[in-house]
Amino acid sequence: MANMSVQLVAVERRLWSGEATAVSAQTTEGEIGILPGHEPMLGQLVEGGIVKITTPDKETITAAVHGGFLSVTGDGVSVLAESAELASEIDVDQARAEAQSSDEQARLRARGRLRATGQTA
Repeated sequence: MANMSVQLVAVERRLWSGEATAVSAQTTEGEIGILPGHEPMLGQLVEGGIVKITTPDKETITAAVHGGFLSVTGDGVSVLAESAELASEIDVDQARAEAQSSDEQARLRARGRLRATGQTA
């Protein structure tokens, strides 16, 4: 099976990079799935969205992403988020508390963080 190079980067750090067989992301145009050989494109990521990366050994890397862009080129996929957290790094209790916030942006981010971990608000 063909692979592609993927980088998941937030402003403050690189969260993950390596080979992948698939990437899915939530963009302002809807959810998109990327496979090796995909046409070049640029998509804007939604606030409180999720990116899933499938590695060649069938591991799924899930991250909550908040804004930014998804770039697909002949060289691979780059996810350039304003901020992002790997699902394994998310404090579920804190995200649940933030999901009740009166600040709409905070609620969106918290709900995205919960979805990345497989939880609900």
